Parts: sequence; structure tokens; C-alpha cells
Amino acid sequence: MKKICVVTGTRAEYGLLKPVIERINKDEELELYLIATGAHLSPEFGLTYKEIEDDGYIINKKIEMLLSADTPSSVVKSMGVGMIGFADAFADGCPDMVVILGDRYEMLAAASAAMVHRIPIAHIHGGETTEGLIDEAVRHAITKMSYLHFVATAAYRNRVIQLGESPERVFNVGALGVENIKTVKLLDKEDLEKSIDFQIGGNTVMVTYHPVTLENRSSVEQFRNLLSVLKSKTELDMIFTKANSDTDGRIINQMIDDFVAENRGRSVAHTSLGQIRYLSLLKYCSMVIGNSSSGIIEVPSFHIPTVDIGDRQRGRVASGSVIHCGTGVDDINNALYKAMQADFRQSIKNVKNPYEGENTSSEIVSIIKQHLQDGINIKKKFYDLDMG
Repeated sequence: MKKICVVTGTRAEYGLLKPVIERINKDEELELYLIATGAHLSPEFGLTYKEIEDDGYIINKKIEMLLSADTPSSVVKSMGVGMIGFADAFADGCPDMVVILGDRYEMLAAASAAMVHRIPIAHIHGGETTEGLIDEAVRHAITKMSYLHFVATAAYRNRVIQLGESPERVFNVGALGVENIKTVKLLDKEDLEKSIDFQIGGNTVMVTYHPVTLENRSSVEQFRNLLSVLKSKTELDMIFTKANSDTDGRIINQMIDDFVAENRGRSVAHTSLGQIRYLSLLKYCSMVIGNSSSGIIEVPSFHIPTVDIGDRQRGRVASGSVIHCGTGVDDINNALYKAMQADFRQSIKNVKNPYEGENTSSEIVSIIKQHLQDGINIKKKFYDLDMG
């Protein structure tokens, strides 16, 4: 039996990892060692570890690391607390491999601890670029600590190789989120409306806005511009999903609560929708507005527009259904106008999602198993590109 540790720190990340977790859990040759940390354990962010347990999984370790503040100093301290917890978890569990998805600071703490413990890391969603976030540096740092790389497009595979990782350890498998769209049974409209206590009409939009962590406290002004535009669009109804625990996340969430209180009947907010409700909403909403990676990666599979605001996702591969815009009121207004035009909406009905792969979760688990069976030498050689 090979013990595979999967680390999850947020509701969105768990939703993506769920098919990988399920395949590991059902495999007779593998043992699942599950760690929940970060926002999962916070009442403020919905205690979403309960969703994991409700799905029938045993959480082997719960690592408290989230301080009740979102300043840069508190994030750094959270990382330090997290590393102490991961040190104990890896020493106690002795996993053969650690699976990490993405680029959040919780994952940097997990990767750093695994590296020092000499546990090989399998990293999902490396090679991507997000020019407005500290996640950009975190993601590439985790790449250099990792042994196996599961990327979502050919361009991202090339970038991981450019970072010095051997091509034979870098696999383009597509995005787990896109696989979930094809495999998860979605709610019908009536059940969904009952679940969120909100009526979904033809002009209902999803709004998800997170802090832009490489900018100096710009979130309040930028998000205020978005809310100003949304308030003026009286024909739109809005479903907000709240921000994560990054710097300024709590400020954004308070602004959402204030807006919803002032616009009852046409807006609602949820701390955590969970995977099924979130994907089901994408099926019935008219567009997605904000700066979440989901708007770039998953939403195009539903053939609805994404209005992507600001620099948070700048640099990612994007389909033709994504409308990039600035953070000013006029920029957002113009992007929304384009997204509501019948000719644009018709033009994206057959758009191809560049993040779509084949059997993504199955490929990830199969490749991990094969490398563990063959044996892993964690002494990696830097792969130099032919510069001639």
C-alpha cells in the first residue's frame, strides 16, 4: 500500500480535488491520508471541512493555521503556524507522496514542509500565470519543490519545462474543474432555487471577486466600482459568492453584505455554495462577473460570458467567451454591455474550452501510482532548454 496525502485548504480547491480523492480512496493499492486546513476550519468561512466529512471521507489531520485577520503580517504568521502543523502531520502520517493543487499560501506551507521531509510532491495546475497575485510566485515556487506536474494546457506544460522540470515528469491532463462539469450530476432549477432561497431569472448573474494581492490595498476602490455598476443595472439579479481569506478578503465580504442588505430581492450572498450548487448555478446564470479563476477555467464550458475584471487573472490562457476589462466604472460598463449583446452570446455557443482534457482525475492517479511503483529519486536534475 502506498499512502497518498491530499492537502486541501478551501471549499473551491476541495471541489476540484474531489474526484482525485475519490479515486485514491477506492484504489486497493493506495491509502488516502487527508489533511484539511485553512478556511475549511474557520467558522467565518463556513466550516467547510464538514462538507468533506459529509461526503464520507475521514480527515486524518486538521491543521489550524488561519488567523482572524487578513493583513500581510497575519498571512505570514498563518503560514508559519501552518508549517508547524504540517511538520507534525507528515512526521505522524509518513505519506509516500503529497498531492497539492494550485498556488495559495497554505499550499506553500504544505509544500515547504513536505520538501524538508523529503516527501515527493505531485503538483496540480502549475505553469499558469496570474500577474496580479502573489500566487504567481507561490505557484512557481511549488513547481520547483515538486516532482510530478499535472498541468491544464500545452502552454502551461511548456512553462513548467522552462522552469527546469524534466518533460518526462510534466503531464498535460486538462483541468479537474472541467472534468467535474462533465461528470457531476447537477441540480434542476427548482431544487437549486430552494437550496439557495433565491429565484433565478434570465438576467441572473454570478459575482465572485477576490483581492488582488500584488496591488497595494486597491480592492476596496475596485470592488466599489463593480458594486456601483451592478447597482445601476436594475435589470440584473445577483448571486455573490464571498471572497477568500487573502489580504483584504474580509473587507470585500463586508461590502458584499452591505450591498445585499441595501438590494434585497435582487441580490443574495453565500459564504460557500459547494461544488454542486456552484456548477448548477453556472448552468442557469446568464454570465459570471469578477476575477475568479473559475471564470477562466470552468465557466466557458457552459457557453456563457465571463467578465474578467482587472489583473488578477491576467496571463492565463482564455477562451473567446472571456471578456477582459479594466477596473474603472466605464471599463466594467462596457464589458457588461458586450456580454449582454445577443450577437456575442450567440458567437460563444460553440466555443471550445482550452482547459478540457480526457479522464483528468484518472490520469493523475494512474501516473502517481506508476511512479511510486517504479521508485522515485527526489534528486532532480535541472532540465536546461536548448538555447542554440
